[in-house]
Amino acid sequence: MSEAALRVERRGGVFEVTLDRAKANAIDAATSRRMGELFVEFRDDPDLRVAILTAAGERFFCAGWDLKAAAEGGESYQSDFGAGGFGGFPELPGLDKPVIVAVNGLAVGGGFEIVLGADLVVAAEHAQFALTEVRVGVLPDAGIVELPRRLPRVIAHELLLTGRRMSAAEAAGYGLVNAVVPAAALLDKARELAAEITAGAPLAVAAIKDLLRRTEALPVADAFALMRSGEMASYQRVLESEDAREGPRAFAEKRSPAWKGR
Repeated sequence: MSEAALRVERRGGVFEVTLDRAKANAIDAATSRRMGELFVEFRDDPDLRVAILTAAGERFFCAGWDLKAAAEGGESYQSDFGAGGFGGFPELPGLDKPVIVAVNGLAVGGGFEIVLGADLVVAAEHAQFALTEVRVGVLPDAGIVELPRRLPRVIAHELLLTGRRMSAAEAAGYGLVNAVVPAAALLDKARELAAEITAGAPLAVAAIKDLLRRTEALPVADAFALMRSGEMASYQRVLESEDAREGPRAFAEKRSPAWKGR
């Protein structure tokens, strides 16, 4: 993998990663591992608050797993795709910072699965989404798990079993994306969302991600009981933080809060 396959830019508290790889921005194991390293850097840097992942060009966001690497390079499902799984962040332990994906074109196979792992999604008007693994004799692991949780059962099954493409407008109709915008406005919209997130308290943002992850599969009563049990460190940390006092004080004084992240 060439370092040029991934471009990184820091814009204040926002960490932008651009996938720029020949052959449809497909990802091989080496690229995925490097993405994992970048998202570990993002996770562990207290000055970074939000990540944006996008790709170069307008035709492909990501064509998924590099099948040429599989056919000629000996890669397999058992290959080491890095700390965060395929694409660097969807399975990264302890990632309590939001990731926004800006989809600039086709998100196919693993590319669509990366989208499904994001916290927020912005799509260009011409973007499309498909899980085409069934057409090449492999399986959309994350898609099988995630898609039926996001879509009506029969629609999820249709996409998984046929590999058909879903337009950005259709995806928005099902709530799979937050916004559909002209291609020229894609990154601006992602940055706008990132700015709105960074205006919030860092500990609260991290706790929300942690609580979402740990309560999403629980019955409502059990989720509330867990949060209020005193056993969730992220929940207690927010309640006892300086920022929890600063927010109401700033509101009363009609000024912007000065978050300390503690």
